Amino acid sequence: MPTKNTLTDFIQPTLTGPSARLVASLSMAIHENKLLPGTKLGEDELGDIFKVSRTVVRTALQELSHAELVELKRNRGAFVSQPTVREAREVFEARALLEPRTARSAAERMTEGAAARLEAHIAAEHAAIEAGEAGKALRLSGHFHIEISRIADQTTIAGFIERLVARSSLIIALYWKRQSALCEKHAHHALVDALRRGDGADAEELMKSHLLDILTALDLREVVQPPIDLKDILRPAP
Repeated sequence: MPTKNTLTDFIQPTLTGPSARLVASLSMAIHENKLLPGTKLGEDELGDIFKVSRTVVRTALQELSHAELVELKRNRGAFVSQPTVREAREVFEARALLEPRTARSAAERMTEGAAARLEAHIAAEHAAIEAGEAGKALRLSGHFHIEISRIADQTTIAGFIERLVARSSLIIALYWKRQSALCEKHAHHALVDALRRGDGADAEELMKSHLLDILTALDLREVVQPPIDLKDILRPAP
């Protein structure tokens, strides 16, 4: 089964207690595109929703700011980060430099257990798409790429890829023009097949074309998002 949905999906935790739980909740909402780029994150409103103090909220927002998921603007407050078109291109250029070679390395270290984890991610991703949960599918898709970097056992590069994938979630939320910005159904299956065969060259080429497909599914023009009511998005279910 896929890794349990926790803060460690994209951000290595450095906090404990209420602030860590708030970071986990906000991070999940951002990665599933429930909180869209540019959304204002009011301290009082978040405190009311999660029943925590402003100190807890500020600590959580600082943590998310370090992860580049939230932007803190002087005298204006906190907002979900809103990557520019230039940043979007730079992120995918960086991914195109790192991930194909990482896929090659992963093929050299592949095990049946690792393949099973990747296939479970694919199954969960497809189930989310079929259920109309595009945001959840996007998050699972991103974690699939992170899992490949971990299989490659290159800690420093994996850290870079985790941050780039996290940034990509925001970029796709802003600029996708068709659902194929979510990973195509066949692309991840083909990657797992190449990795299982230990074919590093094929895995590298498949990753290159896969990332290009994602990039071409984006409409890289500046957009403006409508306002969002945080209570509607974040208030826990009864």
